[in-house]
Amino acid sequence: MTNLTDRQWLLDHPTLVLFAGLGLVLLIATAIGRTLGLIHGNTPTIDNLNQRIDAWWIMVAAMGVAFIFGLTGLVILFALLSFWALREFLTLTPTRHGDHSSLLLLFFVGLPVQYLLVWQEWYGLYSIFLPVYGFLVLAIAATLRGDTENFLQRVSFVQWGMMICIYFISHVPALVTLPLASGRSSDGLLLIAFLVIVVQGSDVLQYIFGKLFGRHPVSPRLSPSKTWEGLIGGIASATLLGAALWWITPFSVPVAAGMAFVICVTGFFGGLVLSAIKRDRGVKDWGRMIRGHGGILDRLDSVIFAAPVFLHLTRYWYTI
Repeated sequence: MTNLTDRQWLLDHPTLVLFAGLGLVLLIATAIGRTLGLIHGNTPTIDNLNQRIDAWWIMVAAMGVAFIFGLTGLVILFALLSFWALREFLTLTPTRHGDHSSLLLLFFVGLPVQYLLVWQEWYGLYSIFLPVYGFLVLAIAATLRGDTENFLQRVSFVQWGMMICIYFISHVPALVTLPLASGRSSDGLLLIAFLVIVVQGSDVLQYIFGKLFGRHPVSPRLSPSKTWEGLIGGIASATLLGAALWWITPFSVPVAAGMAFVICVTGFFGGLVLSAIKRDRGVKDWGRMIRGHGGILDRLDSVIFAAPVFLHLTRYWYTI
């Protein structure tokens, strides 16, 4: 198992610089937000901005604590996020008494076993456990209850919840298990930081460019606020951000830029897919757990789709 127990990553220069930089950015953002509040009052826009900044402090702090405990800490953190995300997803989906067996299996067998396999670094099994065995068992469990009303729709919802909320999210802590050529325990942790910063940064930059220059919606029916101007400006800027962060990855500058571009595009489509599901269910947000951000799925929608793509690309090209 990856050796992260000695906490040597805390002394690694890239890790210290990265977290110091994040802290500085959040301090500046906090100062700007509070100053705007004093000058213009707590308007809805400024209040929302400060709520989002406060939420980011909590999320960065949670990630930092998880980093201290390495793979174990990250597995616990993302298992909890998966549990809550699955709860959000299934709260908005039509289930019946006949689905209770499937739901119990998903929450109390599928989820913990998937993260246990990640913790054990068993790539050959955690990469197929839910898409193959979980997919089959959930359908069988629902069938045995004998409830055929809207059967296909109900089983599909549960299977989608399994893939989005457990399988895809579990690929984030799995980045720590990659056998990178450097052999440094901190490199897998920094890959997670690269993924989250670039994809979440792309979301923020798309929002900013969209507000400043947005004129042409990408998909008016799914997400009217997403514009081509915001998409192009945000992804281009986040690609440059990824290139600037090459030093925390095993990639060269051009490869870091290419990886950033791929995960930003994938993340954008992930956001669209989850927006389509929300529109289908008639809701604006998945939940209200994170003040200013909605639910867990509202915050992780881009990362959910980008994580497995990023892991498999990195594993194929940059592991020993």
